[in-house]
Amino acid sequence: MFNRLPALARSLVSSHQQRNATYLILGKPGGGKGTISKKILKTFPSFLHLSTGDLLRSEVNSNSPLGLKAKGIMSSGGLLPDSIILDLVSSTIEKSGEPKNLLLDGFPRTLPQAESLDKMLKVDHVISLSIPDSTIVSRTSDRWLSPSINRVYSYSYDPPKVEGKCDETGEELIQREDDKPESVMKRLQTYREETEVLNEYYGGRVRVFEGETSDVIFEGVEEFIKEIGE
Repeated sequence: MFNRLPALARSLVSSHQQRNATYLILGKPGGGKGTISKKILKTFPSFLHLSTGDLLRSEVNSNSPLGLKAKGIMSSGGLLPDSIILDLVSSTIEKSGEPKNLLLDGFPRTLPQAESLDKMLKVDHVISLSIPDSTIVSRTSDRWLSPSINRVYSYSYDPPKVEGKCDETGEELIQREDDKPESVMKRLQTYREETEVLNEYYGGRVRVFEGETSDVIFEGVEEFIKEIGE
């Protein structure tokens, strides 16, 4: 699968030689990784955030060679090989300019991916978010969408003025399939089966942060980053 591994390894090692450290943020789907990542970037400008999902969407939308290759594979129903994601990470690091801390988000997701990444780029610190399943299910299933304008409402903190109706269009709100409790529980189960093992794999590099809100969790994350040196 990794027929381009040596070249990628040289590229990543070379481009990372002058960087400070590589962080990985881990957490359940819907567990606030994106929100915590944004808070890290706002507080610590020295970080380069590599969200592989966002980067891949950008490549596909720009019709870059890598994006076209990925789009072709996904359109045919295939799974993206890890080599494409590694290419994406490598090229983004090379284009990033001055040395920065890296914050990896979305990759690796499995033990084989972590083992391959460690051969090329050392993960120094792992920020592992521990959110109760019940909180994630409740938070996610609380979201409702106005389909024509893609406005998202949350009955717990941003409810519509009229229950079940969009404030702007008056149309009926819908719930996305991915936001329904049964779908959320399936994603949580997949996380436990495929990704949770990374906490054990990274061992002493892991710091676990528990809580139910991003503000509370970030207090600990911020202290941790300051403690080990930005």
